[in-house]
Amino acid sequence: MHIDSYEEQIKPELTKWQLKMQKRPNFIDRTSKKFQDKINDIIPDKVHEVITGTIKQMVRGVLTGAEYTTTQAIPGASLEEMETAVRKKIDFYKKAGAAEGGITGAGGFWLALAEFPILIGIKIKLLFEIAALYGRPINDYRERLFILHIFQLTFSSQKGRQEVFSQMIQWDLRSKDLPTDIHEFNWKTFQQEYRDYIDLAKMAQLIPGIGAAVGVIVNYRLLDQLGKNAMNAYRMRWFEERMLGAQGGLLTTTA
Repeated sequence: MHIDSYEEQIKPELTKWQLKMQKRPNFIDRTSKKFQDKINDIIPDKVHEVITGTIKQMVRGVLTGAEYTTTQAIPGASLEEMETAVRKKIDFYKKAGAAEGGITGAGGFWLALAEFPILIGIKIKLLFEIAALYGRPINDYRERLFILHIFQLTFSSQKGRQEVFSQMIQWDLRSKDLPTDIHEFNWKTFQQEYRDYIDLAKMAQLIPGIGAAVGVIVNYRLLDQLGKNAMNAYRMRWFEERMLGAQGGLLTTTA
């Protein structure tokens, strides 16, 4: 398999990311997760059902409509050219998300609370844009499911991150055995992991006086992290597919 200079340049970063995604939860990760699980156990199942249903409908709405306004891939682009465009797109969304977080953070409790679903929409739209720039057929259900996996990978506990990452390795092979109905996706785990992950950071946005500053910083960092994870996830698939094409066999991750 021929690897050009740009691919050689990014491979160490990809390997470092793969190792990070697979590392064991440390003491802080385990303690935080146990505390969050206890809180979730106290919340009645009916409340979980309502939250799960709301997030499910909201994300499904974005998934079914986002492809009609998504950036088009650059015909015949190299990986380097793709990623130059991807970085520009991530930078745009980071600035847009930061501005939106500052406005809602300054608007008081209820406006800041209403910002949660808006931010989910921004994140999902960014992932669609990135997938399209990497030349992925985003009208394909399995590509949309991969987008949700990137979302989960970013906004989950370390234990959850390990589990999601393991499902993303050799995606083109694994996806053939995935459920064909989006209703079979594990929405309860999806919403719990997402809510638990961002709660501590985003709740400060509801505090009068500092909400605007918190909204700017937190949204910027969340979108930056999402963008980096997406880039590395598609890099991993890029190398997997090239290896498969060159050798006609399975790629075993070196991470």
